[in-house]
Amino acid sequence: MLIYGAGEAGVQTASALAVSRQFVLFGFIDDDRAKIGGTINGLDIMGPEDVESAVERMGITDILLAIPSMDRGGRNAIIGRLRDLPVHVRTLPGMADLASGRTTVHDFQELDVEDLLGRAPVAPNPHLLARNLAGKVVLVTGAGGSIGSELCRQIVLERPCQLVLVEHNEFGLYAIHHELVTLCADHGLEVELLPLLASVGNHGRMREICELYRPATVYHAAAYKHVPLVECNPSEGVMNNVFGTLTAARVAMETGVSLFVLVSTDKAVRPTNVMGATKRVAEMVLQAMSDSPVVAFPIPGEASEQEVSNQTLFAMVRFGNVLGSSGSVVPLFRKQIRLGGPVTVTHKEVTRYFMTIPEAAQLVLQAGAMAHGGDVFVLDMGSPVKIVDLARRMVKLSGLTVRDESNPDGDIEISVTGLRPGEKLYEELLIGNSPGGTEHERIMKAHEDFVPWAKLMPILAEMRQAALDNNQEKMKSLLRTLVQGYAPELAGVPANVVPIESRKAGRV
Repeated sequence: MLIYGAGEAGVQTASALAVSRQFVLFGFIDDDRAKIGGTINGLDIMGPEDVESAVERMGITDILLAIPSMDRGGRNAIIGRLRDLPVHVRTLPGMADLASGRTTVHDFQELDVEDLLGRAPVAPNPHLLARNLAGKVVLVTGAGGSIGSELCRQIVLERPCQLVLVEHNEFGLYAIHHELVTLCADHGLEVELLPLLASVGNHGRMREICELYRPATVYHAAAYKHVPLVECNPSEGVMNNVFGTLTAARVAMETGVSLFVLVSTDKAVRPTNVMGATKRVAEMVLQAMSDSPVVAFPIPGEASEQEVSNQTLFAMVRFGNVLGSSGSVVPLFRKQIRLGGPVTVTHKEVTRYFMTIPEAAQLVLQAGAMAHGGDVFVLDMGSPVKIVDLARRMVKLSGLTVRDESNPDGDIEISVTGLRPGEKLYEELLIGNSPGGTEHERIMKAHEDFVPWAKLMPILAEMRQAALDNNQEKMKSLLRTLVQGYAPELAGVPANVVPIESRKAGRV
């Protein structure tokens, strides 16, 4: 092993290595010209330009980054230089844990997702973060999910008086509640945490919760988000994503919630899949409700109509893929590399926008603070990344080589499996053009058309009935009527999966 960093962290790491006897340390690397040529405990300190020859000469297999004080840009530059060397690049755990002996070489970490992306997060604006949170009652739906749980972690740090966790999955609710209790204890936060099992589609239950706790701010993260699964279960996707949002928004209006923020997705833009189309309709529901000073509820066909005066600010925040989420490619690729491959990508040309979960959650909270009503915020996701390039990068940084036609003796094959149901090659963030700026450099404001509530309501009534009847053709026809660019004919269904409505219709 070589240690990159000849400072205090590097010295402490060398001591840990000596105790473990798992690695033979051959030397240090440092960018500081004053240190190069010196020694630490008899081991040479070399410059970055000497690393390639040292790897070959000494048979180095691993390089450990011991540079905790370096900024993201500096780390990315170093990783870029090491990427093509046949070494496994890893990074240190927290220095406090290493120094105390609680962490050993067993805990050396794979490079985190920011290192793989090469994207430097922007520090949050503390005033925007606290604006709708500090001292308030805040409710998060889908609190146990990837985004919902990170929203909860960020929210408790802003010291609301109560945080209401709404989640349909029992274990997900248990896990985030337990984690937040520990987080509050560690930081001395006096936040009342209320874990509540509920479905966002249950109007009575949601109204009971909001009437009892009176949240000032709601973040609606509950949704079905896995594209192929929703493609095979379109009725559930419509009921949860469209009518779950409608129910939650309706209850927010009825109980005087000040701000309601929908977590949306880039897949809502010109979608080829049911999931993206339902998320765009969910956006349109909030746009239409925000545009109407008095909204008639419920949609025709449910019960007697009721008019509700709208005092709630509605906003939507649209962004791309989050790395490290339950459906992210990064943990999948790591597992596949660990098992010897192959690493699977669906198409060589698939590109995606990526962002880390903490950064996405912080930007959602800050965007909501800038809402004026009916806003569609779009997060600056940086440059799109080719999935196959990400796979190659991860293989190389694991100290392995890609097996392909030019290198048939390589370690890990990258296998192309074909696009999944409803999957697009490229995702977009805007339907229209020329987004406006905001007071945050990575948050833009889109200008998207929508259908007024009076015209939208009867279409929603038809869509709800089609979902209840499991009428897939009717649902997709109505989605196409509402959603600009929706092209269900481009979406497929796995050959071994037949939706229940097709079975009912005898079209198996």
